[in-house]
Amino acid sequence: MSEVRVRFAPSPTGYLHIGGARTALFNYLFARHHGGKFILRIEDTDTERTIKDSAEKLMAAFRWLGLSWDEGPIVGGPKGPYYQSQRQDLYRKYADELVAKGAAYKCYCTPEELAEEREKARLERKAPRYSGRCRSLTPEEVSRFEAEGRKPAIRLRTPNEGVTVVHDLVHGDVTFRNEEIADFVIMKSDGFPTYNFACVIDDWQMALTHVIRADEHLSNTPKQQWIYEALGAPMPKFAHVPMILAPDRSKLSKRHGAQTVEEFMEKGYLPEAILNYIVLLGWTPADSTREIMSLDEMIELFDLDRVSSTPAVYDTTKMTWMNGQYLRMKTPQELMELYIPVAEKFGLGSEAELRSRTGWLEKVILALRERSKTIDEMVESSAFFYRPPLKYDEAGERKLFTKVGVASLLKKGALVLSSVEDWTLENIEACYRGLIEREGIKGGDIIHPTRLALSGKTVGPSLFELIEILGKEESVARLEAAASYVEDKGLEGSKKA
Repeated sequence: MSEVRVRFAPSPTGYLHIGGARTALFNYLFARHHGGKFILRIEDTDTERTIKDSAEKLMAAFRWLGLSWDEGPIVGGPKGPYYQSQRQDLYRKYADELVAKGAAYKCYCTPEELAEEREKARLERKAPRYSGRCRSLTPEEVSRFEAEGRKPAIRLRTPNEGVTVVHDLVHGDVTFRNEEIADFVIMKSDGFPTYNFACVIDDWQMALTHVIRADEHLSNTPKQQWIYEALGAPMPKFAHVPMILAPDRSKLSKRHGAQTVEEFMEKGYLPEAILNYIVLLGWTPADSTREIMSLDEMIELFDLDRVSSTPAVYDTTKMTWMNGQYLRMKTPQELMELYIPVAEKFGLGSEAELRSRTGWLEKVILALRERSKTIDEMVESSAFFYRPPLKYDEAGERKLFTKVGVASLLKKGALVLSSVEDWTLENIEACYRGLIEREGIKGGDIIHPTRLALSGKTVGPSLFELIEILGKEESVARLEAAASYVEDKGLEGSKKA
C-alpha cells in the first residue's frame, strides 16, 4: 500500500459536533495505524453559512482532544492552501477543462425556469430532475443567453442509463441507477464550486488514498466517481461510517443534550474519555468486551474492517460513566490541576487562595472522586466544604429533621466533637461510636441527620471523612446551627418541613 493519506474537512459553520469528532477520530486513527498522513482541510466556500472564527474554534477543539494534523492550517504542507476559499482558481481551471473536453457544459437556465421544472415534476408526481435543456445548445442560443446577461452554471454530463457501483469498504458494493441522477451543477453561476466538485478536486490534488466520512455522503459518491472519471483522475477508496442516532433511535437534536465537543469541555469532561467513548460509536475492537482504551491503544487496534454499517446509538449516560472511570485514574495532583480553574469559575476562591490550601484541597478531591463523573460535578459537590449550606435537602429535612430528639442528638454530636483533642479520622469516628453506644441508638439515627446538618445533602463522602475535612470549629458550628434550625421551626414530631 502506498502511503495512506486521509482528511477531515469540516465546514466552519459552528462548533465541532460529536459526530464530526468521531469521523475525524476514525481518520486520525487510520492514518496513525498505517503510518500515514492526517490532513485537515477547511471547506469554507459557503460564504452565507460560514461563521467568523469558527475554523479557529474547530482547530482549538482538535488540539484539546489531542488530535494533531500533519498537513493543514497553521502547520502548512505541500498540498496547500488548506482553505477551499483560497483554491478558487483551481476549481475554475478544472471546470473549464471539463467543458472544453465535452464532459461538462454551461447551463444558462434561470432560477425561475428551474423552479418551473420542479413544479411540473411535482404536479406529475415525478421526482424533480433537471431536463438537460442546455445539454446541446447551439452557438446562436448561447449568444442570445449571453446577450441577456445570463451567468451560466456548469453541469457535468452524466450517463442516462445503466448503473454505477460504489465499492465501499464499510457497506460493500452499493448500486445506483444512473437515470435517477440528472446532470448536476459543479460550478455555480456565482463562480463558486459545489460541494461535490470542490471535494473531488481537493481530494485528488491532495493525493488522498482513502475518503472516510459519514454515510450521509454515500449518495454523493456516484456523482463524485463520475467527476473523477471525467478528469481522468485516480479514485481514492471510500469508507462511509455509520450515522449516530439518539437513544430513541431518532436523529440527534439539541433536545438530546450536549452534542458538541465545546459543550463537553464546558461541562468538565476529559478529552481522553470523549475519544474513548466516540471511538466505540460504530467500531469495536477484536476483544468486543474491551471498553477502556488510551489513544495509543486505539491507534494500535483500529482498522476499517471492524467498522459497522449499522447506525450507532449515542448515550450521554454511558459517556458520563466513562468519564468517571477516567477521573478515577487521575492522580490527586492531576485532579487538582483540573479542579482549581473550575472551582475559581464557580466562585469557591481565587487560584491563589485555592493553591494555598493544597493539602486540604487534596482531601476534598479524594473524598469526592469516587462519586464524581465530571470535574464540574466534583466542584459543585464540594461547595459545602467552603461554606455552610444555605438550605437543607427538602426530602432529607422532612425525613430526618422531624424525628423526635434529633435536635438533642445534633447538639450532643457537637459536644463530643468539641472534646476531640487530636483531630484525626480515627478519633472522630471513635467519639461518634461512643455516643451511639451511650445513647442506645442505631448508627443511622445520628449519622444521617449529621450529614444533612453539615452538608445540606443526604448523600456524599464518608461522614467521618467529611467531618475531618471541615475541621472541629466548622463542624461544631454547623451542628449547633442545624439544631437551632430544627428547634426554631418546630420540626421535631411534625411534617412541617
